[in-house]
Amino acid sequence: MDAMLLAALVADDRSVRVADLGAGAGAAGLAVASRLAKTQVVLFERSAEMADYARRSILLPENAHLAARVSVVEADVTLTAKARNDAGLADESFHHVIMNPPFNDAGDRRTPDALKAEAHAMTDDLFESWIRTAGAIMIPGGQLSLIARPESIAEIIDACGRRFGGIEITAIHPRAGENAVRILVTAIKGSRARLSLRAALIMHEEGSHKFSPLVDDFNNGRAAYARLRSSNTSR
Repeated sequence: MDAMLLAALVADDRSVRVADLGAGAGAAGLAVASRLAKTQVVLFERSAEMADYARRSILLPENAHLAARVSVVEADVTLTAKARNDAGLADESFHHVIMNPPFNDAGDRRTPDALKAEAHAMTDDLFESWIRTAGAIMIPGGQLSLIARPESIAEIIDACGRRFGGIEITAIHPRAGENAVRILVTAIKGSRARLSLRAALIMHEEGSHKFSPLVDDFNNGRAAYARLRSSNTSR
């Protein structure tokens, strides 16, 4: 669900380019391409093994309708300056940048599997380096979208700095009355608008694992979420 919620933050009917940083097998980027027929999506992934999974995902028969609009680039998203451009992360070339970075503390989930450890464990200054790259490769006025843990709010806001404004944060709660387990964040490059906290998104109906109707609406795109926000506010 993390990948699907992240993908739902991109709502743009224009012919735009979307970068998925640290794409893994490509779930979020593929979901964007599937929902928005005019988008061109580039999946950036450092791990050769995960990049191969992403390519295999694109080649699945079920993805034939979007395969021509999605590509995979093996690149470290923390690169800077000329090295970043040479790796395919070209300056001011994307309208949207999405990211689902590793957000577990390195000591939270120890695993002997090096690939899983790399995919799940946060490194020092992760948000600073990833958001710096997002700001570099995005056109002015472009949108950054990410999903993270609530305890990362301060780091994310700090990393956005003067690069991004108009930050909107949505807390995701498993059920009503339970603490948030994720946050969704959007921000606009070059904006000077103030930060805002949107209405919370409740994932499951009380006493069940069934997704709430609001989650279905959200995954239909951000336009639907704008409607449910006003509906939530009136309750």
